[in-house]
Amino acid sequence: MKLEISASLNYRLSEPVDLMLQIEAANGGGQHVESASLDLGAPEVVARVRAGDGICEPIWVRASGMLRAAYRATVAIDRPAVDVRTLAEVPLHRLPAAAVPYLNESRYCPSNKFHAFVERRFGELAGGAKVAAMRDWIESRFTYVAGTSDAETGALDSFVERRGVCRDYAHVMIALARSAHIPARMASVYAPGVQPMDFHAVAEVYLGGDWHMVDATGMSCPAETARICVGRDAADIAFLTAYREIELVEQQVRVERYPD
Repeated sequence: MKLEISASLNYRLSEPVDLMLQIEAANGGGQHVESASLDLGAPEVVARVRAGDGICEPIWVRASGMLRAAYRATVAIDRPAVDVRTLAEVPLHRLPAAAVPYLNESRYCPSNKFHAFVERRFGELAGGAKVAAMRDWIESRFTYVAGTSDAETGALDSFVERRGVCRDYAHVMIALARSAHIPARMASVYAPGVQPMDFHAVAEVYLGGDWHMVDATGMSCPAETARICVGRDAADIAFLTAYREIELVEQQVRVERYPD
């Protein structure tokens, strides 16, 4: 499976601004970037940051007037579809060091608040069967509604309101999994079929000795999804972080299956 990806960002800057971009598809982890181009115009500064997790490489940009970024890529996906229900939970004492931090609470995922609910609702299940039940529970009870959450909305807010967008679904999925002592993290991805088409967010859980994508919105399939970056929650995986006020002019994302 191959994906053709394009993303364009156009923002107005009222003063010189430092921004961090995370819009390039990652290499590795079941995917290979066959070709890619990134046009940032002529900003004052462009500096790449070495990926701490080995997956994404953020880019610092300092610009003034306008920020225009255009990214295009062809990505081959070699990630087989896996039924998470068949995967075993890894004992805590056997978790690799890189997975351990994703057991803990984070800004948008206060997992300790969900212990009683998870035990009552999913306590009889284990491993991948428990994760699948959590995913199905969220998908069946939440309503996807744009504009109902903002940068302050966390998993507990979304759990109470039972609505939100992809990041809200992922936050709840992550919080429930961590509450069950299963490492979970958030991934920013490109995926065909997402409506409305945009940067998409999914959860990833550590089961059976590896990370596996879990999309509680039901809109994406791991075998057709290109990972951009991963982190504890939305604070770590934003496609654009600006350290001053900026104004959106236009933004477009397109992801299509490459014709064989």
